[in-house]
This record gives sequence, structure tokens and C-alpha cells, in this order.
Amino acid sequence: MEVKAVEKYIRISPKKARLVADMVRGQNAKKALVTLKFTPKNAAKIIYKAVKSAVANAENNFNIEGEKLIIKSIS
Repeated sequence: MEVKAVEKYIRISPKKARLVADMVRGQNAKKALVTLKFTPKNAAKIIYKAVKSAVANAENNFNIEGEKLIIKSIS
């Protein structure tokens, strides 16, 4: 099952956001949150917020544990 979270109206260049997104793509969601928390880029805050929202959506709406989630794509 796919869980989705969308961040709209982000004012950051795609190239800067892609650098951070490539770091966490394919990782476990909880590990990605730790990685993003200690990444000193501005895009990390934005992506952290989106991943955290997706984990919350999975836990509340679909009763899926956050430990089992893997980040499939960030676009």
C-alpha cells in the first residue's frame, strides 16, 4: 500500500531539494527522519516535514507501523 503526503508552494530550487531527496530515497522512514534532522540544508527541513506527515498518515489512517515504511519516491 502506498501512503502519500504532499507539500505545496515550496520556495526552493529543485536542484537544492534533489540533493537532500537523493540522500533518503530508498531508506526506512524512521532512519530517513533521523538523517534529515541532522542534515544542515534548508531543503532537509521541508522534506523532513513531508516524510513525518506521510508516516503519521500511515499510522493513523492505515494502521501501518512507521518502522515498516520505506521511502519509494520523493518528487
